[in-house]
Amino acid sequence: MTSNEIRFDCRPRGGVGPLVVLPHIDGAPLTELIDNFEIAAEMQPAGEAYGGLIPAFYRFGPMQDHFSGRSTNAMGPKTPVLGCECGEWGCWPLMARITTTAELVIWDSFEQPHRKTREYREFGPFQFERGQYDAALLALNTAIGSDPT
Repeated sequence: MTSNEIRFDCRPRGGVGPLVVLPHIDGAPLTELIDNFEIAAEMQPAGEAYGGLIPAFYRFGPMQDHFSGRSTNAMGPKTPVLGCECGEWGCWPLMARITTTAELVIWDSFEQPHRKTREYREFGPFQFERGQYDAALLALNTAIGSDPT
């Protein structure tokens, strides 16, 4: 399996609001990747349902811990990697299992917890080289400053 590349885009919501963190995989926003997958799988609702995470609204803990699958909020075995387009992650989250090793970070076992019958086996897995992933997290932390929330 070839490695994917990740970066975390961090911009103010609506140009002036709180910072929104949106993962990009191989240059494409994760929102676009999941929209395309759900639409192709004829899931309803689908398309433009997801948005990035807003750290200022929730106590995810440090983003490097959150995106390493070690969120401090005890969200269970999976981690929200996207929230709802409305800004509330619990409204319509995309959850993933995040596994880290010394060499790799893997995102797999995606799910939409509000639609347990949806099948995401064909979405992902995404495999990132650990050095590139850690560099992307460092860039994210620099972008959001020292505020860990």
